[in-house]
Amino acid sequence: MTDFYQTGSITTLHQIGKTSLERIEAELLAYSKARPIALVLPALYSEFEGPAMPGIVHELAKVKYLNQIVLTLDQASESEMKKAREFMSPVSAEIKIVHNNGRRIAEIYEMLSRNGVDAGQKGKGRSAWLAYGYILARGMSEIIALHDCDIVTYSREMLARLCYPVANPNMDFVFCKGYYSRVTTKMGGRVTRLLVTPLVRSIQQLIGPHPFLVFLDSFRYPLAGEFCMVTDLARVNRIPWDWGLEVGSLAEVHRNYSARRVCQVDIAATYDHKHQVLSAEDVGGGLMKMAVDICKSVFRTLASEGVVFSDGFFNSLLLAYLRQAEDTLMKYEADAAMNGLEFDRHEEARAVEAFTNAISAASRAFSENALGNPLIPNWSRVSAAIPAIFEMLEAAVDADN
Repeated sequence: MTDFYQTGSITTLHQIGKTSLERIEAELLAYSKARPIALVLPALYSEFEGPAMPGIVHELAKVKYLNQIVLTLDQASESEMKKAREFMSPVSAEIKIVHNNGRRIAEIYEMLSRNGVDAGQKGKGRSAWLAYGYILARGMSEIIALHDCDIVTYSREMLARLCYPVANPNMDFVFCKGYYSRVTTKMGGRVTRLLVTPLVRSIQQLIGPHPFLVFLDSFRYPLAGEFCMVTDLARVNRIPWDWGLEVGSLAEVHRNYSARRVCQVDIAATYDHKHQVLSAEDVGGGLMKMAVDICKSVFRTLASEGVVFSDGFFNSLLLAYLRQAEDTLMKYEADAAMNGLEFDRHEEARAVEAFTNAISAASRAFSENALGNPLIPNWSRVSAAIPAIFEMLEAAVDADN
């Protein structure tokens, strides 16, 4: 039976049968004349030397509806930036590279710091945030899409399906999150499957239904790095700079807009990218670092909405999570057997144990410092603190280019 089931507080847009990519792209081209679309690509230079970026550039070269592409480049020298520009040359849309390791962008970060604006540490969150600022400074686009640069199964259909719900004025969505199957010969997506979903449901078991938790649990893949939004969201949303980026971004969307104007869309039948190691013994690296940051982001969001956490609550949460995760693990084992997939029960159980430790570490960190790492301020506040920031950012990026 074709899947068209709607669940949760947001709209789910499925892939029902074989849709026409040509039709979607033709409509996007028409919509983009009134609502221009920008694409943000947060990238490391090493990704230009890997298997993913050649395929991404090959596909983007066929896309005609993009107004501009902003590539935020990290860990790159001046010569490597020039190589990245040449690499992107087959793409017809205007391309600007934000050189995060360059002198001019370093001066922008220093100026922000001098004026009391904390842009956080290096990473995807800060890179995306600065790209949003440049797009706002140019004032050329009304819609922003973003996807990662390590997708080895990339096709331009992913981008088209991601942009369409926000670009289509008849749908009235301001934010669209991509989702996809993380299945090859075995199930991927361990952090979503074995941490986020059991954690969210365990907290609801303890405190009852909560609007944010219902919202978060409505997403099939809340940690997906692909989304599309109206530029107003880039202006008013704060975002975390650490691994809590995806959950923190969803929290800001929930805070600023009705769930009725939020959707998720199936963008790919298969999806593969680079995988993080579990690093079960090291909460400062790999998936453990990601898990701790995600948990702290959930705790901070709920606390900001009046949920009171105590040592007793966290003790109960650990036990509730462990039970939820173990039950979830059994469901996935049965699903894998039904579909003839590989399933290493021992490794899955090790991941659950590691994530239990991550929740414990996050709860201790939250109890010691509830504020934790502050969110990067939104661009409305930044422009109030530094009225000329957009002109300065635009001049720095354009000079680098």
